Amino acid sequence: MTKNDLKIVFMGTPEFAVATLRALVEGGYNVVAVVTQPDKPVGRHGSVLRAPAVKEYALSVGLPVLQPEKMKDAEFVEQLRSYEADLQVVVAFRMLPEVVWAMPRFGTFNVHAALLPQYRGAAPINWAIINGETETGVTTFFLDHDIDTGQIILQKPFSIPDDADVEYVYDGLMNLGAEIALETVDLVIENDGKIETISQEEILSSSQCSMFNVQLKSAPKLFKETCRIDWNQSAKNIYNFVRGLSPIPTAWTTLVPNLSSDLSEKEKNTAPIDLKIYKTQKTYHPCTASAGTLSVEKSQLFVATTDEWLEILELQLAGKKRMSARDFLNGFKNPENYRM
Repeated sequence: MTKNDLKIVFMGTPEFAVATLRALVEGGYNVVAVVTQPDKPVGRHGSVLRAPAVKEYALSVGLPVLQPEKMKDAEFVEQLRSYEADLQVVVAFRMLPEVVWAMPRFGTFNVHAALLPQYRGAAPINWAIINGETETGVTTFFLDHDIDTGQIILQKPFSIPDDADVEYVYDGLMNLGAEIALETVDLVIENDGKIETISQEEILSSSQCSMFNVQLKSAPKLFKETCRIDWNQSAKNIYNFVRGLSPIPTAWTTLVPNLSSDLSEKEKNTAPIDLKIYKTQKTYHPCTASAGTLSVEKSQLFVATTDEWLEILELQLAGKKRMSARDFLNGFKNPENYRM
């Protein structure tokens, strides 16, 4: 079998998926169609539709694009079947019904941004950083009935530096994901679809996992309330939490009057102010102040945690632009009268 013999349908939506689609196209693989999400309304009134990044790239290279509202829609299923794909490649897409993932003769594989079985779920990059992992990676696996539980084909590790945020890891895994996708397709071609895999249950029951009592960590979808900072934690945990959500969806907190300060009645009744936190820095300076207390020293902003002071480097007030802590302090009066 050659590249031209293997008909591929690609499924994905965001920029993360474009890297893999581009690698397939530029590598000379036979991509016969692309499936992506419907265009989304944007703007104040939702009157403008924005195409997914995958659609924009697919159209730029002349590939047919399908955008079903529902994956089980009979018309879409028949249209998809008409391409007679031998293999489907999925990157950063939605959950597929069996009628779709079981359609190609060689199945459907997904590129997941973690080393499965760890970090199954919608936000594996964020949760790996939030949990302070020093390594993550990418995995290709065949889809089955449950989410992210299928037979593993290949894996590639990726190191996470202590100061890395989501953007850094996202970019690294995006490129690594394109590499592993091509290697997986090549395996399918070389072995006429009959490739060796390993079950995730086998990995979990392996002697090494049992020896170190490895716990399975999940990567559930992130919501606004999930991203709220709990200052009643260690500086290390909050530092990891902030970089695990930066630059998007972004950790946030609320500035409220510090009632322990000598405030006027007007100041005591000041409305809470939402604040996004993009970047922090560990100080390793122990503190005895209550968690959330603010301190300012030489144009530097610090927040008390349960064990150490944490320096805020970059933030954003509601309705304002992202700024340095120094710029924030230049324009915000008496920050010590507030707490987080």
